[in-house]
Amino acid sequence: MLPAAGPRWVVGPLPYTGPMRVIAGTYRSRLLVSPRGTATRPTSDRLRETLFNIISPRIAGCLFVDLYAGTGAVGIEAISRGAAHVWMAENAPQALAAINANLAALKITRNVTIEDRGTGALLQRLAKLEKPLDVVFLDPPYEAQAEYEGTLNFFGSVRGRELLAPGAVVIAEHSSKGELPKRFGGLAHTRKLRQGDAALSFYSVPEARSSSESE
Repeated sequence: MLPAAGPRWVVGPLPYTGPMRVIAGTYRSRLLVSPRGTATRPTSDRLRETLFNIISPRIAGCLFVDLYAGTGAVGIEAISRGAAHVWMAENAPQALAAINANLAALKITRNVTIEDRGTGALLQRLAKLEKPLDVVFLDPPYEAQAEYEGTLNFFGSVRGRELLAPGAVVIAEHSSKGELPKRFGGLAHTRKLRQGDAALSFYSVPEARSSSESE
């Protein structure tokens, strides 16, 4: 079951107030814009730096997906660091305007696809790809449990796992006060990293063990 293509929203604290920038790569230190108010909660520079420090060996030449993309900062970071192609899903008008403004300011016109109908629509498009995905990042509103469950259950399903390359990683940003399940179908939790109010949970499809190893 694909997640609903609902609007991106956030309730309560955790508004982003500071300036944003690209951390490393081709567009290092370039500033990024973010919509005013609390309707969009971009991944902070510090957490984004931590994320890419962990996954940096995977980025060059990879196929990267940024779901619930907000300002596009995570996807742009992947492009800056050499991803072969980045897909972003976002359907909130202010966030889409920020994504387009950031791409235009950096003059990024290639190797990026924006799906403005939301995550469900992008997953349907990705299912038609000939090459599998290497990195999937999702950052729904922290309170949107259905979005987390729908997206992670999809990638844990037979259909979703077929979209993932061997050794691919699926990463969910969420509140550090909450826990995500350890398993979504064939998708298994491998690591959790907390940083302030936010946390990153890493999932992958376990490699099949040989018969000799299982004995």
